Amino acid sequence: MSTTTEESDETAGTSGQGDMPPLADVTALKTPTTPRGARTRAALVAAARVVFERDGYLEARLTDITAEAHCSTGSFYTYFTNKEEILQAVIEGAQNDMLNPGMPRLSEEESSPEAIIRASNRAYFEAYRRNAKLMMILEQVAAIDPKFREVRRRRSQAFAHRNAKGIAALQEQGLVDTDLDAVLASLALSSMVSRMAYHTFCLGDEVPMDDLVETCTRLWVNALQMAPEGRDA
Repeated sequence: MSTTTEESDETAGTSGQGDMPPLADVTALKTPTTPRGARTRAALVAAARVVFERDGYLEARLTDITAEAHCSTGSFYTYFTNKEEILQAVIEGAQNDMLNPGMPRLSEEESSPEAIIRASNRAYFEAYRRNAKLMMILEQVAAIDPKFREVRRRRSQAFAHRNAKGIAALQEQGLVDTDLDAVLASLALSSMVSRMAYHTFCLGDEVPMDDLVETCTRLWVNALQMAPEGRDA
């Protein structure tokens, strides 16, 4: 069961993103045909991430990106049409870490529902912390780009419905509150985790990692009326 919305896909027991809508739209991007071209394009994408994270998406200029990459403006237009396209390349390059940060393997004895939620929370928070500056860029772009905002909304809904299957399975086993709407519960709890990450790692609220993980895990457990570890239901 995952514990987050569209920013993360660290679900235990799943692989890949399946039918999740892709976050990056790379359909219009050009592919280099030579090793040198691949190096130039990679340098531009790496430079774009530096500039976006340093200056913000709105303030970033193409000339700043080419200067950071030590490339000419002509080289930029060989691979990208505008700032929007190179942002998609930046997202494509980072999304594996953002969306599939992974989590430690749990032994059978350690794989209780609460332990899986805790491990998922920790993996998500650690990946978010690594990519916090880029996460802020995604928030900025979603506020001004209706198409990108709709992609994020559809991903959130897809994650909520997938995660709801995990809650429904626990309901069938009598381990959590059977009266809860599994989809709404999934969306509410996942949104809580992602907003806590945003406030902690983007806005600068100072919360120790262990406290963040344990508090959000306990709120998941309490909200679902799951028996905490070490106690009877």
